[in-house]
Amino acid sequence: MKAIILAAGKGTRMLPLTENIPKVLVPIAGKPFLWYLLKNLQKAGINEFGLIVGYKQEKIKEFIYEYGIENVSFIEQTEQLGTGHALMKAKEFAGNEKFLLVCGDNLHSTEDIKQIISQERNTIASFEVNNPSAYGVLVVEDGKLVRIDEKPENPVSNLIGTGLYLLYPEIFEEAEKINKSERGEYELTDAMTALAKKGKMFIYRLKGYRIDLGNLSDIPIVETKIKELFNS
Repeated sequence: MKAIILAAGKGTRMLPLTENIPKVLVPIAGKPFLWYLLKNLQKAGINEFGLIVGYKQEKIKEFIYEYGIENVSFIEQTEQLGTGHALMKAKEFAGNEKFLLVCGDNLHSTEDIKQIISQERNTIASFEVNNPSAYGVLVVEDGKLVRIDEKPENPVSNLIGTGLYLLYPEIFEEAEKINKSERGEYELTDAMTALAKKGKMFIYRLKGYRIDLGNLSDIPIVETKIKELFNS
């Protein structure tokens, strides 16, 4: 099975660490964050990777070759025009089968990855947080996604998406139709909302961990968790 990993961004919230490397290569406990992500995907049975690259992409290629990671295709996103735009760049790589889409700055447990790839429908992984207003809040009814409210002042729930999706090729049909958002980007959430309106986007609630490499201040917490998980 194939996984598409979004890894083209600079990660401005991680400056100055990202002045010379992309966010996914920020070192955590002695290894680039992307190494842990790839290891968990491999353990879950993913055997082919499409890396969406852009900012400092040569650094990501060096990492892949240095660590001897096989079956990697590099998919270039020369302009940072959003996650929907990044997904469309991977259409040929994805082919006509279901695939996993992963944000490169989020780490999920192997068991959750196995669970989500076993689904037979478009599925978004979800997780409850204490500060949902900082995220895209999932509005859910009977296990189906109704819509995604981006950083709402008064969230209807504390359930958010975690950057892990199982998708079928029909997502590309919806992604082709979306327009630029107010911030000038093609948003993946708009394509997912379109599928949700057709009753074709379902929710999976994580049972294991989710580690988000969001800001500089997250690094000590992330390092502690990763040391516990990968050195135990």
